[in-house]
Amino acid sequence: MTSSMVVPVIDVQNDNFKELWPAMVLAIKTASFIALDTELSGLGNRKALLAECIEDRYKAICNAARTRSILSLGFACYKKLENKDDDTYLVQVYNLTLLCSEEYVIEPQSVQFLVQHGFDFNKQYAEGVPYLRGNDRRVDAHGMNMRMLFVELLRARKPLVLHNGLIDMVFLYQCFYAQLPDKLGTFTADLSQMFPAGIYDTKYATEYELRFAASYLEYAYKKCKLDNSKSIEAGGGGRHLFLEFCKYSAPLSNYVDYRPCLAGFSPDGLLNVCQRFSAYGWCPNGSQCPLSHDTDLIIQHDEKEKKKKRKRKRKNSSQGKVEGAPKSKQPHMELKQDQVIPDKDTKPPPLTELEMKTDKEVERNGVSEPQPLATPDAEKKEESKRKKLEGGTHRAGFDAFMTGYIFSYAATLTERVGKPPSAESWLPECLNKVYLSGKSVPMQIVKSTFSKSFKAHLHKMDVVWGKGVVSKVEGTV
Repeated sequence: MTSSMVVPVIDVQNDNFKELWPAMVLAIKTASFIALDTELSGLGNRKALLAECIEDRYKAICNAARTRSILSLGFACYKKLENKDDDTYLVQVYNLTLLCSEEYVIEPQSVQFLVQHGFDFNKQYAEGVPYLRGNDRRVDAHGMNMRMLFVELLRARKPLVLHNGLIDMVFLYQCFYAQLPDKLGTFTADLSQMFPAGIYDTKYATEYELRFAASYLEYAYKKCKLDNSKSIEAGGGGRHLFLEFCKYSAPLSNYVDYRPCLAGFSPDGLLNVCQRFSAYGWCPNGSQCPLSHDTDLIIQHDEKEKKKKRKRKRKNSSQGKVEGAPKSKQPHMELKQDQVIPDKDTKPPPLTELEMKTDKEVERNGVSEPQPLATPDAEKKEESKRKKLEGGTHRAGFDAFMTGYIFSYAATLTERVGKPPSAESWLPECLNKVYLSGKSVPMQIVKSTFSKSFKAHLHKMDVVWGKGVVSKVEGTV
């Protein structure tokens, strides 16, 4: 069982943006690393987003970023506290409601998904922080606005942490930085200069470092939280992860939304887990599915399956047998949704083309409070439906918090095995590696000898660091 916690998330909109500016900038400057997440108005052609050629995939994401917008931005600032026996972080979480001031496409299925998960479009259109996409305008160069907040993020030179972050990074570049370059190599070269402290993708870390049975955001977060709690309860050597939160007083307390993270429940008896939701974090049947979509139960089910496998392995070993890979085990490929789960004995049926979603649409899982009903049977039915809808707490800010938790736990785990994070890298094996759906290798955030920096990027670097600082950069496009 995991421990409960309450996460304060500061709501930022147009009427309090300037008031909260000093606090946001201070949180960014003093953070050890910054986790970030976005909510988008759409993604365009889903097939093109999973194109075999990564260059084609990048072009499809660019097209989406140029025609669609960021509706909400969440960032979580994790500051590692010194003089602590364990890894303790002071965490500050912000959820910014945004409104693009230009025309943009908003897709019905994205609206439907976001509304189902608690997004308030009335609030967005009435109170969203305005911004313009593409290159800077004259009005963007000074003052307190979203583009200058992104400049503060770059100036802080902090590690940037995302979950399945390619789409996030493309949208961030287009919406708050500059017009996107046409070539992927130029884009990655620009990113390597924008974030010299490194970019980390917790989906990649979950797949290749932590090696969990599933890697969608809520699963990875709750699994890290559970493993950390078990380690603390077991005692012994090694470091553990602890979080602290600011105690906000008026007027900031008026903007705080407290998000409960309840302790995992451990029921007895058979667990009827939806295999598709277990694998992908999404089920086409939604709330009508008769099986459980409760992530805590899914994790518990996976833990039981692992124990059974270990028991079988010990038994076979004692009898001199060699246990082969399960027949249902598939190559590591994210077919059309999320990753394939190598640790499960049974596999859900592959997603159909109509069911295809990307992680930006499925990895948004929260829990809404159930409404009291008259009878116990009705309460159970509503509870089951609530676990499937999982709306209300689904927000960019809270998703950023979960992303940061996964990263900090993975870094703590690295320390336990005798590899303390250096000043240059928290997770050396994951530095500047971004997860790619359906690929066995990540995208590297590096500047190759054949890549040239984008002119718009060089101009923006002058704004960030001052003219002449990037004059040594060779070649432009």
